[in-house]
Amino acid sequence: MTPDTLAALHGAAFTRERPWSAQEFVDLLANPHTHLNTVPHGFALWRGIAAEAELLTIAVDPAHQGQGIGTKLMTSWMSEAATTCASAFLEVASDNANAIALYTHQGFEIIATRPDYYHRPDSRADALIMRAALPLSVLKKSSGGLRP
Repeated sequence: MTPDTLAALHGAAFTRERPWSAQEFVDLLANPHTHLNTVPHGFALWRGIAAEAELLTIAVDPAHQGQGIGTKLMTSWMSEAATTCASAFLEVASDNANAIALYTHQGFEIIATRPDYYHRPDSRADALIMRAALPLSVLKKSSGGLRP
């Protein structure tokens, strides 16, 4: 997917928040720690640093939501992250029930709240910080350390 395609899909999926621009995707993808997982009609953008993975954003075309695409994307990025990361984090608006259900189903738990973080045209929503443990499928060798 091109940055323009990512921005268009993000804009279609995020109508209550400011969607990300093509330039923002260009800038994020220029970082060697940022990863993009794509499937038809959706993508997940995440960053892995120091054994932690952070889901930056996930978007599914609204016309194709409810078809398992979000679950497929979550499985994809989390499996890739698990090769080098021990845990995963994400942030979600407290009024996004579908996303919270998806994340909870994938093993994420709420660990913190940022009150009134998301600004809506007519309201505000808290940001929920969620975390999940990732099994390390590749353990680094060290003297006396664990090996696969």
